[in-house]
Order: sequence, then structure tokens, then C-alpha cells
Amino acid sequence: MASLKMRPRDAQTLPVTLEVNGKTYELDIEPHELLIDVVRERLGLTGVKRSCDVQVCGACTLLLDGRPVSSCTLPAFEARGKRVETIEGLATKGQLHPLQESFIEHGGFQCGFCTPGMILTAKALLEENPAPSEAEIKEFMHGNICRCTGYKKIIESIRAAAEKMRPARGRP
Repeated sequence: MASLKMRPRDAQTLPVTLEVNGKTYELDIEPHELLIDVVRERLGLTGVKRSCDVQVCGACTLLLDGRPVSSCTLPAFEARGKRVETIEGLATKGQLHPLQESFIEHGGFQCGFCTPGMILTAKALLEENPAPSEAEIKEFMHGNICRCTGYKKIIESIRAAAEKMRPARGRP
């Protein structure tokens, strides 16, 4: 368990235990601190991006107990007792997650700014629905905006990842 006491505890801070990418952190946070700021600034996990600050672009997406959330508006204390997953937590022992591989192989990114949020949202989709149709992918991904690629390559990347992941789950 990592203890990050970067700010002195006083009447205006809350002691919070967060599980991020399988690692437990004890932090003293201010009640107004947002999850994106704690993850980026306090934990140094900068894959999550700040963009719109109003829950419309998806760049700040993190997984909270496996579900996509907008970390730009979520108070960090609301993540206590839940599993937080960032893009940095997807690779295992130096091996990229099939979604990360597929985004590289199929050109599902350009500048990469939206990519972490896209991949995390797609991970939640594929956990819920291992063989989504194109329409289901579009519906699930509607809250993630890309200004570089259009969406054809992103959809292709998600479909390719679904194919890669299906055998690993024992599905035909």
C-alpha cells in the first residue's frame, strides 16, 4: 500500500484509500478535488487527459469498477472503495492489451489525445458485450469524441480487438 501524504491533513482534507490499477493508495484529499487531478497530479498517471471539463468529449474517461466515468467532473472521494483503472493499467508485464494492439495495428488513433478514453470505454463495452455489432459500438462510444481520425478506424480497431479477445474468453 502506497501512502502519498503530499498535503498536510487538516479539517479541510479527507483521508481516502483508492485502488488504482490494482495498487492501493492512501491519500489526504480536499473535498473538491476531482479524480482526474488526483490521478494525474498526485499519482503521476498522465494517460488520462483533460479537455472539455463538462463530460462531453470522453478524453478524461477512466474505469470505475469497470464502468466508464468522466473523471473531469467526478469528485475523487467518490472513487473510494472502488477499482479505478487507467490506460496505464491495461498492459500486463510489458504486453499491450488487445485493444491497445488493435488501435496501433488498425490506425485507431492519430494524435493520441482521445485514445486512452476511447480504449477504456471500448474495454467496458467488450467486457459487457464481447461481440458487438457496428451499431452497438457506435452507440456505446457516442460520448467519446475524436477530432483527428473520424471514426471508421476506431470502429475497426474495436472490432479487431473483440476478435482477438473472444478466444481468450473461451468463446467461439
